[in-house]
Amino acid sequence: MTLTSIIIPTYNGLSLLKPCVEAIRTYTGESTPYEIIVVDNGSTDGSAEFCARERIRFVRLPENRGFPAACNAGLRVACGDELLLLNNDVTVTSRWLENMWAALYSAEHVGIVGPVTNYASGIQQVQIEFRDMAHFQELAAASNVSDASRWKEVRRIVGLCMLMKRSVLNAAGWLDEAYSPGHYEDDDYCYRARLLGFRLLVCGDVLVHHQGSASFQKTDPIEWKQLLERNRSIFINKWHVDPLEYMDISDEGGNKI
Repeated sequence: MTLTSIIIPTYNGLSLLKPCVEAIRTYTGESTPYEIIVVDNGSTDGSAEFCARERIRFVRLPENRGFPAACNAGLRVACGDELLLLNNDVTVTSRWLENMWAALYSAEHVGIVGPVTNYASGIQQVQIEFRDMAHFQELAAASNVSDASRWKEVRRIVGLCMLMKRSVLNAAGWLDEAYSPGHYEDDDYCYRARLLGFRLLVCGDVLVHHQGSASFQKTDPIEWKQLLERNRSIFINKWHVDPLEYMDISDEGGNKI
């Protein structure tokens, strides 16, 4: 099995980064080689020192340049044949990477895959009731049984946990940093990948936990709405398509686990 580069952008998110890394190390099988690359957007919370102690590959940007730029910085140094963009507020689960890897290599033209989760826009969100993280892990362990019948071809994969072949990066290039600090850069990338002939799959047999919009929780609601509208306009002007319509994100989701 080839190496998977797991790229985690972060900005003053040490409290999220620690459990994120711990879960990767706990729930990724020994038969699935991987490297972790943390890309830091100028944090001042000890993230650099944590990564040094844990011997994690670390890329430090001098200032907060946003999610797309951080992803690109990680992609530029990644050694893997598979590239995985992972939010620092995601907690992975049993067999998560093995099952996504199986979907990614299920056919030559599959280029990007992603999991289902408790918090996302569109079809990747599922309804799941759980008491705490330990209970969530129990439910995920029962759900994460590799099953191709639970894969679904889609038009977009949310960037919270997006696994792709290096051939996609070679063909599509970097994430568009015009969307910084974030939102719609993942839609943009998926659109480009599909134009190039790659297929996208959501893996219903991979359930991960997502805290949800952790990087934007301190953003003023009005400013956040303005950012969404600005980036939606960038997408429309670039592709002459409304992502809210094309990506089928307004009326999908809510499936039960």
